[in-house]
Amino acid sequence: MRRYVAKRVLYALFIMWLVATTVFIGLRSMPGGPVRTMLGQEATPQAVTQLRSQLGLDEPLYVQYADWITDLVVLDFGTSITSNQSVREVVLGAAPKTFSIAIVAIVVGLAVAIPAGILSATHKREPIDYLATIAAFLGVSMPAFFVGILLALVFGVWYNLLPVVGYTPLSAGFVPWLKSVILPGVAVGLPYAAIIMRMMRSSLLEVLDEQYMRTARAKGVTGRTRLFKHALQNALIPVITVAGIQLALVLVGSVTVELVFGIQGLGRILVSSILDLDYPVTQAVILLIAGVMVFTNLVVDLAYTVIDPRIRYGGEGG
Repeated sequence: MRRYVAKRVLYALFIMWLVATTVFIGLRSMPGGPVRTMLGQEATPQAVTQLRSQLGLDEPLYVQYADWITDLVVLDFGTSITSNQSVREVVLGAAPKTFSIAIVAIVVGLAVAIPAGILSATHKREPIDYLATIAAFLGVSMPAFFVGILLALVFGVWYNLLPVVGYTPLSAGFVPWLKSVILPGVAVGLPYAAIIMRMMRSSLLEVLDEQYMRTARAKGVTGRTRLFKHALQNALIPVITVAGIQLALVLVGSVTVELVFGIQGLGRILVSSILDLDYPVTQAVILLIAGVMVFTNLVVDLAYTVIDPRIRYGGEGG
């Protein structure tokens, strides 16, 4: 088990190195170089030289790469071109807002999807199954920003129950924080829930049709015991896989939803940095999002062995 965990951690670190290297090469491969892209073709030679020196682009490529990797290890992403702030401060100021939305979205999504998927599978071709299926199709069809607009209109404008603009930090209190992120979190979480619910339903139906489940039924094992003791453990394995992969949906949904609710999170920072050609900030946000995805996949891989210890990878026996 320790050997497997070590291999997965090393693989995750390799992927992050690969992403960082790709970002490094991609930035320096732009036509005219990043400096000309930032300053425009009409920039004076003095301005180009100054910015190249500021970004460390006047050094040999191998020196730039060594400095780039070294800075990443200590989380030094440089200085923002537009605001002249530390990139780390800019990103750390925005990250809690996006992660707050993502956490609420994941909690809401799983809290809705798992019970709904179980009910749908255990009441196949009954009204509750049809209702859950229709709700899932609607959830998949409606993008997060559209759901966010509807929620803001109903709960913010018509009934004035929740704020529809801005973000309240958790340090100001749990209830004010939750009020500021519940609508964007639900907006992102419902499409996420729709995908997970459909996966939960199909996976559980497949498990319930297995031979060992029919044998348990023939032996008189109660339906509740068959479901919770035997079926769910196996049915959750592909669900966890999809839930981890679909984290990308949560992050992408957060980008558009932040615009709807006026929250200055990573999504808005990323869009602004791209439009302003603020490449140090763009690089940092991309690497952070990639790091979250890699870490999530690592957690999903490790969760397999917790749910079903019989699972082994690469022929490992322990």
